[in-house]
Amino acid sequence: MPEKPDSSSSKSSEAPSRRSRMTVPKFREAKGRRKLAMLTAYDEPLARLFDSGGVDAILVGDTLGMVVQGKSTTLPVTLDEIIYHAEIVARATRRALVVADLPFMSYQVGPKDALRSAGRILKESGAAAVKLEGGREQSATIRAIADAGIPVMGHVGLRPQAVHALGGMSRIQRESTGLKRDALAAQEAGAFAVVLELIPQDLAAEITASLEIPTIGIGAGPECDGQVLVGPDMLGLTGFRPKFLKQYVDLATIVEDAAGRYVADVQSGNFPTDEHSHD
Repeated sequence: MPEKPDSSSSKSSEAPSRRSRMTVPKFREAKGRRKLAMLTAYDEPLARLFDSGGVDAILVGDTLGMVVQGKSTTLPVTLDEIIYHAEIVARATRRALVVADLPFMSYQVGPKDALRSAGRILKESGAAAVKLEGGREQSATIRAIADAGIPVMGHVGLRPQAVHALGGMSRIQRESTGLKRDALAAQEAGAFAVVLELIPQDLAAEITASLEIPTIGIGAGPECDGQVLVGPDMLGLTGFRPKFLKQYVDLATIVEDAAGRYVADVQSGNFPTDEHSHD
């Protein structure tokens, strides 16, 4: 009699091995099969740790302007800065799909400029895909990039690069017809996935059910095909605590305490000792 298949092995087969590289086709095919987990990272240590922790994708977001550079918006981030950080992250990862943001004014001028920017990111950083904000108004740009063989992730709902037009970074987007059309336009133009940011969970569920590509939510409820959080926010390093964020550890307190103990040891002469010195 044939042996009964081991249930644990059948479950593990649904998710890719941590040793195998996540690709755009694998990412897209996960829709309806399992949830996708994505985090942002901008440096080698966090990228390496998130990768070994099993995240499906790492986004090198233009949020680096706020969480790394200490600026108030994402608008000042340049294409060169994205490439610099994306190269670090791509080099640090072994499994996660690395996606890099197209920063403000690197694609809004038109499809030709956008294609040039996206090409630079893939060629100079080693990232596997790019992300841009917008739906219907960016459909021609998404199509031009995708037609050139560069995978594109869309982004609808709250669009941080439109912070001034929207009147703030935390306004929930509720216009259901427009948001559904934006998501569908991104899909039809060739996007392999779309981020849904700060929209009501019922609307996010409706959009998710209507698309053939994965939706990645941030502040959009549990029915999305996956979730993304800003890595330093999730680790408690930034002090930013919106309702949609689940903070998994308070690293800020841990790091501050470690720095304080180091200072005390140096000032008291407890560090370094003979143990930390060469003969």
